[in-house]
Amino acid sequence: MMKRLMVVAAACVAIAVLGVLAFSSPGMSSDGVQLKRQADGSMVLADRSSKAPVLDVFEDFDCPACKQMHTRVDATIQRLAREGKVKVVFHAVTIFRDEPMRSNSVRAAAAARCLPEANWLAFRNQLYAIQPAPHGVASGFTVKELIGAAKKAGASVDTCIRSQSYAKTHLAETAKLPIQATPTVLLDGQMLDVEVFGHPAALERLITGGDGVTV
Repeated sequence: MMKRLMVVAAACVAIAVLGVLAFSSPGMSSDGVQLKRQADGSMVLADRSSKAPVLDVFEDFDCPACKQMHTRVDATIQRLAREGKVKVVFHAVTIFRDEPMRSNSVRAAAAARCLPEANWLAFRNQLYAIQPAPHGVASGFTVKELIGAAKKAGASVDTCIRSQSYAKTHLAETAKLPIQATPTVLLDGQMLDVEVFGHPAALERLITGGDGVTV
């Protein structure tokens, strides 16, 4: 069991009590590993016929700690998903209450809902690449920037991004979740220690059963 990290300077907000979040896929089936959007807007990268463990990743696109986790372990997470060793559920949330972070986050998450499944992961990469900095001060994720990011990801969804038509839906779905900190990652409903987010090999051992889950 990994040593608990007592202080995380990059943590965005204090963590609230978490419940076990079920993996659901109403009306969906697939052959092999595919990325699918669920009714609540979350994105599932998985072979749904497998019995692999479920990794729920809760991220706020304006959160610096989420960007750090993305940089360090996203490639490992996606590789394991494509190998059928884990079912990954990406949840975009807005945890910030203060401006400009809150509006930054909402614009980015609403735009992400516009992206087709085939382009969503590439768009997510682009979002972290243009994350507003310095955190807490910089406004960003402008409509113009988001449209440009979508085009770099291979999609033309200008009208949807400009309208921000998914903003209210995104906030309503976020309000249903017992999440007040990002990144929050659950493995089969158990919250992982934040320290593991910086160590791809350790995270892989947890997912594949080579080590215990730190909670």
